[in-house]
Amino acid sequence: MHLCPRILYSSSSTPMTPKSKTPSAVLDAARSNGADPERERVFAAYRQWGYLEGDLDPLGFLRPRYTPELERDGEHAKEARAIYSSTIGVEINHIYSPVRRRWIYERMESPDQGYKLTEEDQKRTLDFLIRADIFEQVMQQRYLGSKRFSLEGVTALIPLVDEVLETVARLGAIELVMGMSHRGRLNVIAHVARRPPEEIFAGFEDVDPRSVLGSGDVKYHMGATGEYATRNGGKVHIHLVSNPSHLEAVDPVTIGRTRAKQDRTGEGGRKKYLPLLVHGDAAFAGQGILAETMNYADLPGYSVGGTIHVVVNNLLGFTTNYTEEHSTRFAACIARRQSIPIFHVNGEDVDAVVRVARMAAEFRYEFGTDVVIDLIGYRRHGHSEVDDPTITQPLLYKKIKEHPPLWEIYADDIGASDAQAQAGAIKAEFEAAQQRAKSIKQKPLLRELPKYWDGYFGGLYKPEYEVETGLTQEELSGLTERLTTYPDWLHIHPKVKKLLEQRAEMGTGKRPVDYGMAEALAFASLVKAGIHVRLSGQDSRRGTFNQRHSVLIDVENENECVPLENIAPGQARCEIYNSTLAEAGVLGFEYGYSRDYPESLVLWEAQFGDFANVAQAIVDQFIASGEAKWNLLSGLVMLLPHGYEGQGPEHSSARIERFIQLAAKHNIQIAQPSNAAQYFHLLRRQGLRHWRKPLIVFTPKSMLRHPDASSPIEDFTHKNFLNVIPDTEVGEAERILICTGKIGHELQAERKKRKDTSTAIVFLEQLYPFPEAEVAAEFDRHGKNADIVWVQEEPANMGAMFNMLPRLNRIAGGRPVLSVKRSAGPSPATGSAKAHEVEQKTLLTLAFTTK
Repeated sequence: MHLCPRILYSSSSTPMTPKSKTPSAVLDAARSNGADPERERVFAAYRQWGYLEGDLDPLGFLRPRYTPELERDGEHAKEARAIYSSTIGVEINHIYSPVRRRWIYERMESPDQGYKLTEEDQKRTLDFLIRADIFEQVMQQRYLGSKRFSLEGVTALIPLVDEVLETVARLGAIELVMGMSHRGRLNVIAHVARRPPEEIFAGFEDVDPRSVLGSGDVKYHMGATGEYATRNGGKVHIHLVSNPSHLEAVDPVTIGRTRAKQDRTGEGGRKKYLPLLVHGDAAFAGQGILAETMNYADLPGYSVGGTIHVVVNNLLGFTTNYTEEHSTRFAACIARRQSIPIFHVNGEDVDAVVRVARMAAEFRYEFGTDVVIDLIGYRRHGHSEVDDPTITQPLLYKKIKEHPPLWEIYADDIGASDAQAQAGAIKAEFEAAQQRAKSIKQKPLLRELPKYWDGYFGGLYKPEYEVETGLTQEELSGLTERLTTYPDWLHIHPKVKKLLEQRAEMGTGKRPVDYGMAEALAFASLVKAGIHVRLSGQDSRRGTFNQRHSVLIDVENENECVPLENIAPGQARCEIYNSTLAEAGVLGFEYGYSRDYPESLVLWEAQFGDFANVAQAIVDQFIASGEAKWNLLSGLVMLLPHGYEGQGPEHSSARIERFIQLAAKHNIQIAQPSNAAQYFHLLRRQGLRHWRKPLIVFTPKSMLRHPDASSPIEDFTHKNFLNVIPDTEVGEAERILICTGKIGHELQAERKKRKDTSTAIVFLEQLYPFPEAEVAAEFDRHGKNADIVWVQEEPANMGAMFNMLPRLNRIAGGRPVLSVKRSAGPSPATGSAKAHEVEQKTLLTLAFTTK
């Protein structure tokens, strides 16, 4: 086994964008390959600007923009205009690759864009359009006043997705992983995921309400799975990801889930699993998490081989006109920062929509990049069906009221004389399903879990879920050798060499083990046991605080060596990635990844704990509530550096209070390991235990290498993580200080300085689920007459105090329960290092003041 294979270094892996060709260059190129120079000149302009004069809005409010570069007279102009200023418009001039641009030119300039629809194709399309519209109408009639977020006005989305599925099935796809918000979601569940309509109608009947008291979600947020039958008898599995109302928050989750499925498959995974994201136009332009997600397209740790994006463009967001939504011509223009095609298409030229869908899918599989389809239509009703849009857009909705549904327009286009009879039969079919829904007694799940979730479970914690996490000294020594050895060819940095020498001493008991080595031992032991480890975050390969050094870099050529990937033959993978400078998107991605790789230890690390602020929607809507809303589990770990050290308001607190406020019904685990061995056991517990819950870990900063928080190697052989660390130095006590993390070590130092023998100091390592019996037992061990004092570094309106005091009072047995903390304030910490020292000394003094 090679310890570390050589990685060739390239100073520039991204091709530079070439300069646009001048008109004379275009003519010279045309002459050299025998083409008509005049035709090439005209076509060059239309290829670049033709979409601006396209017929793209079914209602005509988005008027073509006059473009002086485009000629309007002459044979070539008419030919180019029919292709590039029609109901399809392409934006591709920003694509740096001439090969990719030429691929699109050739498709666009072929008859019917290279895909002539047959009569059978058009009949299938008409059936989809009728079903999509009638489905919405039946719900409107039967459940008047209920929100459903209708697809009417852009029902061409259904034949669009159908053609994508037909195309990708031919190219090797076995599953479509789909993320979308609420608009048209029920229609997609019925006609793409192919769930029986009575299951969807049962959501309106609100059957079995007692089963979801305090939990569950609205019907247009629920996920779904199903099997999609292609025309030639093939199947594509559909996975529609559950989502909240936070528009676009589902994007990185969907991509993370896709990457996990691809990674599970190994070679060929990029072809087998395709992500498709459906966006609203206002959200596509306005939500920053979408830009974060698109930025992952070509990054090794996050790429999925291309995503198909569909913007369901109503030219309207709730009550906001498109001219107030974005500064660009189209909402989709934000995608121009990447070298990917943007196809604008009129949603009422359904044959054009289908051709674009095939082109987009084939482009993704040909080049492995994202593609954007801007499907332009309208919204027949208000934002929801209980909203009146005539108040804010009276002229638009006057026109929409007079506008026929799309299936009627398409039926006329293809001469389908029996369309009305077909619509009547489909309506009767849906009405019968609605009647069946009334007899359903249990709320349908709309999905099936994949087999790899067998053996993993959620619910309330039980002691029998525990696993042993300790290792023998022999095992620790063997792991240490692999972690601290590097190949002869590696020219290692002298500081890193010294670090590895120190870690070699740690692993053999010659030096206390710090957090960095404890983590490395935990990861190494897990991958050796066949448990995949994936960690990402800003600067996580080295570590923000210089503590990890998971990648050894050659100082002469920057070749890399990753000891964790070379622990033992047949080991699981260990992947540690530097993420983009983003929080919400990366955390969403890792949550998604954990959803489809339950047997993996998946971790996201914040650069500083409070940076998780930016990802609060992911925490609230997925991590904390995903099990309660959708019965979906996750074992994601969040590593949040926390501790008051005089670094100011933004680098002190990881906002413990926010996470503990979200904790209920054992939905998450919250821990603050106070020493290196505890951190080791905690990580191993999370990787080995099959009780799958998110784990929030408040990790140290200044204590990462501090002697007081380092551990002897013997502690790594202990059986388990300790939820409570008892005080073995004090027996009967007058005062019991209970705390978490760094402040406990400072309290111990203060006690030693005071030569205090009557004050016990108890470390609460797991804040939630609260280990009530263990805390109560530790209190009783120190006698019945001691004051109990909760001590925290955080202000009174922050930290865990508000949650802890009622719990402590419940088990105090009549003892007084007091607290020591900073004064309440709007900011977590002072910006003055000297003021911090004064505050910290005051905290320590008050903790030991009995009167």
